[in-house]
Amino acid sequence: EEAAYEERRYPAGKWACVTKGEPMYEQSVSMSFMKLMRYICKENSVGCYLGMTVPVLSEIHLTKEGTELEREVVTAYYLPGEFQQNPPVPTDPEVRITERAPLRVITRVFYGMTTEETILREIALFWELLGSTDTVLRETYIVAAYENPSIPQRRNEIWFICRA
Repeated sequence: EEAAYEERRYPAGKWACVTKGEPMYEQSVSMSFMKLMRYICKENSVGCYLGMTVPVLSEIHLTKEGTELEREVVTAYYLPGEFQQNPPVPTDPEVRITERAPLRVITRVFYGMTTEETILREIALFWELLGSTDTVLRETYIVAAYENPSIPQRRNEIWFICRA
């Protein structure tokens, strides 16, 4: 039987990020991912394919009431090892390279589409499993996608970010 959730640590590293605030979560992620794909495929200072890494992360924030997502979503792609020291410069000014600090998360797998509705449901289910705790953030979460969005039962994770 699969564990309900697990704790993981991720090292610091450089990520290509795009921030969008479209009316729907799916639109923000889709538009951001297309920009990231163009960067990965050729629209960069070295003019070549950089290689794909997974997961692709979407950092989300809940409204103060906790009942819906804030419009602004940061979609992020981890740069492959050979580009960590000297990342190719994006030609699109909306793609920015950021250094992310080490991260400790508690993560839970879910399958299917990632919509605002499914994400809010997964967050609520995860809180039920965890119970009351102050060890994780309550307003910022990460959705990790491991497969192409066109795969109907694709593997995703919801990450709760542990406090430092």
